Amino acid sequence: MTTLTSDRVLTATDDLVAAFAATDTAAYFGAFSPDATFVFHPEPARLNDRAAYEALWASWLADGWRVVSCVSSDRMVQTYGDVAVLSHTVDTVTSVGGEQTSTRERETIVFVLDGDRLVAVHEHLSTAPAVS
Repeated sequence: MTTLTSDRVLTATDDLVAAFAATDTAAYFGAFSPDATFVFHPEPARLNDRAAYEALWASWLADGWRVVSCVSSDRMVQTYGDVAVLSHTVDTVTSVGGEQTSTRERETIVFVLDGDRLVAVHEHLSTAPAVS
């Protein structure tokens, strides 16, 4: 029997953040269930499945967007049987056409055990105040 632990959630988070930081489309979206939902503060509506987010991501890439770096900090894991909630702060630098933008955001990711695999089923991103 596979057990959901904080260490497993943190490892899955590290893998997901590393894939995002590398703009590795396949590895990044491979961390999410096909029916995952996404709530991002800059977007006008919830993305109701992974395919919707993949289409948005593809449009960003087509515009020359890429991730320069992404760092996860202030992480907290809460486990509830086969479900875990991760909350953390992400400091991200992106680039479009060579112009870089830095953001600090708070993020919540809900993970579930799917057999032996840990997958993300929901991601919520909101703005966070900059640290002085």
